Amino acid sequence: MTTGATSEPAPTASLDKPAPPGPPSGGHGPERGPAPGPRLALGRFLDLHTLSLLAVLAALCVIGAVTAGDNFLTTSNLQLVLVQASVIGVVTVGMTFVMIGGGIDLSVGAIVALASVWCTTVATQEFGMAGMVFCALAVGVGCGLVNGVLIAYGPMVPFVATLAMMVSARGLALEITGGSTQMVTVDSVLDLGRRDSYVLGVPPLVIMFAVITALGWVLLNRTTFGRRTVAVGGNAEAARLAGIAVKRQRLLLYALSGLCCGIAAFMLVVLSGSGQNTNGNLYELNSIAAAIIGGTLLTGGRGTIIGSVLGVLVFTLITNLFVLNNVESAFQQIATGAIVVAAVLLQRRSARQQT
Repeated sequence: MTTGATSEPAPTASLDKPAPPGPPSGGHGPERGPAPGPRLALGRFLDLHTLSLLAVLAALCVIGAVTAGDNFLTTSNLQLVLVQASVIGVVTVGMTFVMIGGGIDLSVGAIVALASVWCTTVATQEFGMAGMVFCALAVGVGCGLVNGVLIAYGPMVPFVATLAMMVSARGLALEITGGSTQMVTVDSVLDLGRRDSYVLGVPPLVIMFAVITALGWVLLNRTTFGRRTVAVGGNAEAARLAGIAVKRQRLLLYALSGLCCGIAAFMLVVLSGSGQNTNGNLYELNSIAAAIIGGTLLTGGRGTIIGSVLGVLVFTLITNLFVLNNVESAFQQIATGAIVVAAVLLQRRSARQQT
């Protein structure tokens, strides 16, 4: 074996020299894909599942127009539907990130309740709207960080950790209020819920929801954070081997969910003009159901913000139709459960077809 001589590398294709030309294709030069038309451009943003949800929304609107008549098609009713969808919609945006990352958060409703009562105490309202907003966001993020630490560094199963947070937050909210309703006395907060504050007929809460949805879409689809979320949810071990800090990513996901709960809590305070320990009831189930309807997998690794928002609108419209047609609330819950079961079965069937 010689150490002074160097072996010549095997002949390889040079990157500096052009590759030999391929066979001509019909004498018209190299083949190119079809020019991006409106149909291809639409496909980048709307997949088959999203189009199906849009069709469901259109069908619900037709049903509403037929069964409820003028009561459904009024401007005030449509504004009511959008406002009701806004609060749970913001929570669903945070839930979508958690579920794509392979987790679950059962404490979102309790966090909304705790943040709403904490930001409506007399001491907090003395600082005006800025103090109330800061308090709601701080409580939401703080609860989310506790969930994240328990799950990522505990480590605890997300179901158990968030279930414990749900019970604890509800209990603390009840302790703060003593079971009574805390009324908002800050005029600037109350003004946001009045019709005079609508912008071109659009309530401020709907505008906030649209902004949160847009930011969530950008964060999921156009940032490294979104790509890491999908990677962790798809295969946490492979993501770790690829250099992703899986524990830190999970911590941030639950902090993001808590932030969305804090925003939703303030929106709910604006909508109701009060803080109650019963706020956010069943928000965890509704947000999970909306995300599932929107195409987010329970096992993680796939989901869209647009799909989750459409899922929220589907459930809100169904509830609105039931109310307008005087259907009992028990049937509303039965319908919600049936829709969730059908969505999960469709997900499993789609997964089997892909494999």
